[in-house]
Amino acid sequence: MLPKAELHVHIEGTLEPGLLVRLAARNGVTLPAAGTRGRTDRYRFTGLQSFLDLYYANLPVLRTEEDFHDLARAYLVRAASAGVRRAEIFFDPQAHLANGVPLEVVFAGLSAAVEESAEVSAELILCFLRDLGAQAAEEMLRAAMPFRERFTGVGLDSAEAGFPPSLFREVFRRAAAEGLHRVAHAGEEGGPDYVWEALDVLGAERIDHGIRAMEDPVLVGRLRDERIPLTVCPLSNVALNVVPSLAAHPLPAMLEEGLLVSVHSDDPAYFGGYADDNFAAVQREFGLDEDALALLARNSFDSCFASEKDRERWKAGLSGAR
Repeated sequence: MLPKAELHVHIEGTLEPGLLVRLAARNGVTLPAAGTRGRTDRYRFTGLQSFLDLYYANLPVLRTEEDFHDLARAYLVRAASAGVRRAEIFFDPQAHLANGVPLEVVFAGLSAAVEESAEVSAELILCFLRDLGAQAAEEMLRAAMPFRERFTGVGLDSAEAGFPPSLFREVFRRAAAEGLHRVAHAGEEGGPDYVWEALDVLGAERIDHGIRAMEDPVLVGRLRDERIPLTVCPLSNVALNVVPSLAAHPLPAMLEEGLLVSVHSDDPAYFGGYADDNFAAVQREFGLDEDALALLARNSFDSCFASEKDRERWKAGLSGAR
């Protein structure tokens, strides 16, 4: 199995139907009817918002430290089987606070699973829900600072359209002052202007999705010249109708442009596949050879926030896996 880093995965989006049902029973939570579909009966979405509606409806099953631990542990075991050596995992504490779950419970459960993981080097990235606004994001960052040692960075996710990165200038400035890494979803629903803002206003070190950057040749040149990482999620983009089909995905063009692009799973329990499934899908669709797949894996390690020593060690493993 090709070693790789998983840099664009939402831990809440790894909540598989089986675990969802078990947690609902454990906590006495009634599930929405659509939430219990199995993997053989794929979720169907019309776009990002239709997915988010179900995503948030399922989250009340997460109540205790044990629940968050079990969720993260299940993901890390599955990730290891997919060849993941490094995982930088998004989580959405604002959603859990809204469900009455104390912040310390979220951090304790996720951190315990991360610390236990012998198979995958893992870190947490705290994401702000952009549709809740900038003030809520700033309040979230302040509340999280007592747990600073448990997360390595901040991100920006949820509904993109209508919530440009520039709204979050101040909270990202504060995060930078705290020594936190900064990433942002941009160029999925929003156009190239959202990517520009994420870079120039937020100081984002990595762009999550970013596929609409391909509409702006000047931006493409900058991304290439500055080696700015782009974490694309092909199966997610198809599931949410961001692209009409996998065949229409711009990944081959991004590779041809020499961009620092890598492949990830986003919300694998909902979109039909984990990191290895996304690699297999693009290999089949685009006829990628071993060198192209190894480049995607190498790019993922070059894009992560681990030490240079660890990045080089993981990349060295690529030659033996080909």
